[in-house]
Amino acid sequence: MIRFITAGESHGPCLTAILEGFPAGLQLDIDAINRELARRQQGYGRGGRMKIEQDKVEITAGVRFGQTLGSPITLTIHNKDWANWQERMAVSGQPQGSPVTAARPGHADLTGVQKYDRQDIRDILERASARETAARVAVGGVAKQFLHGLGMNIVSHVTNIGGAAVDRQDIDYRFIANEWTGSDLNCVEPAVEEKMKRAIDAAKQRGDTLGGIFEVAVLNVMPGLGSHVQWDRRLDTRLAAALMSIQAIKGIEIGAGFTFAGLPGAQAHDEIFYDQSAGYYRKTNHAGGIEGGMSNGETIVARAVMKPIPTLMTPLASVDISSREQVVANTERSDVCAVSAAAVVGEAMTAIVVAEAVLEKFGGDSFGDVLAAIDHYRKRISR
Repeated sequence: MIRFITAGESHGPCLTAILEGFPAGLQLDIDAINRELARRQQGYGRGGRMKIEQDKVEITAGVRFGQTLGSPITLTIHNKDWANWQERMAVSGQPQGSPVTAARPGHADLTGVQKYDRQDIRDILERASARETAARVAVGGVAKQFLHGLGMNIVSHVTNIGGAAVDRQDIDYRFIANEWTGSDLNCVEPAVEEKMKRAIDAAKQRGDTLGGIFEVAVLNVMPGLGSHVQWDRRLDTRLAAALMSIQAIKGIEIGAGFTFAGLPGAQAHDEIFYDQSAGYYRKTNHAGGIEGGMSNGETIVARAVMKPIPTLMTPLASVDISSREQVVANTERSDVCAVSAAAVVGEAMTAIVVAEAVLEKFGGDSFGDVLAAIDHYRKRISR
């Protein structure tokens, strides 16, 4: 069973993740993890923080000479901006500067100070910040390398920002995986991406923010990951929970998702065919690669909607938690749009869930054991 936990604040010294459950003998490329971290920092509409931080991971446990040992892996990402925040975020001493007391609508600010009995909203916003996802992307970088070693690939793309949307019927996931070199907004249709950029520019001029939708796909998945026998073992349950855990995500679809509401059964379900060389297959994939809580061998497709970022440069109305007076919300350095970054986090969380499902089914204390078990399984189901 894969387990991980992250720690650290947005402007603290570092972010840390401890990851356990991966088998020994997995060859890790630290540069590949750093490339994932760099992808998370890119995107049109990002804020000034991305110009300061150049995230690099440091592995301090669980890996020796490039290979996992089967023991917990510790991943650390140092915050370069910590140098400017040491007085305000010190572990000891007395607080410096004025407390943050104007809660932002749509953020964890108000509910967090009520729940944890704090008088300074910074005690909440620092950990609630999406900066935490850098640690998740590092963990996902390990999971993606594990899956890649098994022949699986995970990709993402942005389908909608501010109402500018691509036609999802035309998406070729293998093109994205094998040929596409990416773009500013991780959108595969250049004309639509230009509309997205114009929408972001207009929002920035208004002091506003934009959300959108991204899609994650897992290619070359074997059937049988997950299970129908208990609610919490269903692969779609776990995938939906993982994606919903990303900051600002407010809705999840698997496959055709909410489109099913308008389809009759004859159009909704994927007919099954058989070929002696290819085995069982489907000509459509409305189910998004998951039936009965289990992968069915088709590409897994999940979609997530991200709400607009709560930090607006033209702030909304709020209340000061100290004086109870009507004020405008606090402003922090922020992005106008971060959907393309959220897509990278979505890839990471999807990789973690699928990797856990693989190890749950096939076990193995070494990577070689996992490969052998999968090979045996593929031969069995081919018969």
